[in-house]
Amino acid sequence: MAKKYFGTDGIRGKVGEYPITADFMLKLGWATGRVFAKEGSGFVLVGKDTRISGYMFESALEAGLSAAGVDTRMLGPMPTPGIAYLTRTLRAKAGIVISASHNPYYDNGIKFFSVNGTKLPDELEHQIEQYIDAPMTTVESAKLGKVKRVSDAAGRYIEFCKATVPPHLDFKGMRIVIDCAHGATYHIAPHVFSEVGAEVVTIGGEPDGLNINDECGATHPEALAAKVWEYRADLGIALDGDGDRIIMVDHKGEIVDGDELIYIIAKSRQEEGKLQGPVVGTLMSNLGMEHALKTLGIPLFRANVGDRYVMELLTEKNGMLGGEGSGHIICLDKTTTGDGIVSALQVLAEMQRTGKSLHELKSGMKKYPQVLINIRTDKKVKLDEIDGIKKAVDSVEKKLGDKGRVLLRSSGTEPLVRVMVEGVDEEDVNKYANQLANDVRKAIAS
Repeated sequence: MAKKYFGTDGIRGKVGEYPITADFMLKLGWATGRVFAKEGSGFVLVGKDTRISGYMFESALEAGLSAAGVDTRMLGPMPTPGIAYLTRTLRAKAGIVISASHNPYYDNGIKFFSVNGTKLPDELEHQIEQYIDAPMTTVESAKLGKVKRVSDAAGRYIEFCKATVPPHLDFKGMRIVIDCAHGATYHIAPHVFSEVGAEVVTIGGEPDGLNINDECGATHPEALAAKVWEYRADLGIALDGDGDRIIMVDHKGEIVDGDELIYIIAKSRQEEGKLQGPVVGTLMSNLGMEHALKTLGIPLFRANVGDRYVMELLTEKNGMLGGEGSGHIICLDKTTTGDGIVSALQVLAEMQRTGKSLHELKSGMKKYPQVLINIRTDKKVKLDEIDGIKKAVDSVEKKLGDKGRVLLRSSGTEPLVRVMVEGVDEEDVNKYANQLANDVRKAIAS
């Protein structure tokens, strides 16, 4: 059954526009409380990233949960994977994340984690939606939920991250530039990497509620590349606003994306005899990664775009490593969800194990030219219902033949249509991507 409010990654949109409003969040908190109150006593964790609307929404959620008779533990600014970890280790009924991840400050959203630190099953999301559409009631005063703050949340998560690499590894002498995107990792990531011995230079670490992801972080790694070159660093790490994505930069200032990082981690696990099952990518994963993994004898399976679908396929195929080129990497042998800091530590550990630079480690994979063009729309569109789009796609696919591929899809989190063209020849890829994007724009507008 289709969901009314939940998308592929929770509920997300522009602040002030339904459902990303204070009154909806009050109702969402109450609905969540009603669902989890059925399971007896306990509490729900609530954390957020650094965007200004987080203050408003955490208060609304807190009030709704209290009205349903459920206790709340507030985390304050905390990376999404940190909230997943604390939900699991503190034995919370659920974890609520107030974040729009890599989106601008004027967007926000809600994501949920189960007691196992994984996304909520569809059944529970459907139950929450049923209560959202029901009249709101309040338990008697003696049964109202209470609220406390978890004072040591950051320290707990920092120690967890450090424990995902062997304690004998020493990163002394390694200079790293970290871009925290003015987001939820600003008070976490610098401590993690300095405490494992690296010399850390931090940028994007001064959130003001409005500058999250603003020309910085994993969505804009060019700023990091310039700083890596300026400081003559060994590498750079760019996180996104909620810390579940990572893009890296090698010592030459070259950007290393999620596909290349997955390849490095997969090769490392294989050489250590620790790789289990296939690697899972998405429909957007670069063909070069598939070919590089094939050379190593590692199969790649492609899921629909979105970490939920990557996780589902990993579970189905009994795999332990997967992710997206955008930098959302899941290392199930270390944690339960995508984690930018943990993923970066795995790459650093491989550098120390092999004595190779990041530039050398990525050299085993040759990326195919890939162009992604985002077409903003007034609302989400159903591509298969628009005349002319299939014909435009077929035309480009025919020109590429067996030397490339085309992917056209609507974003699950934003009002965008994504046009991707990939192939051997960069000039052709650019030409066909722009041609297809123009055809799609015309078709949508007509």
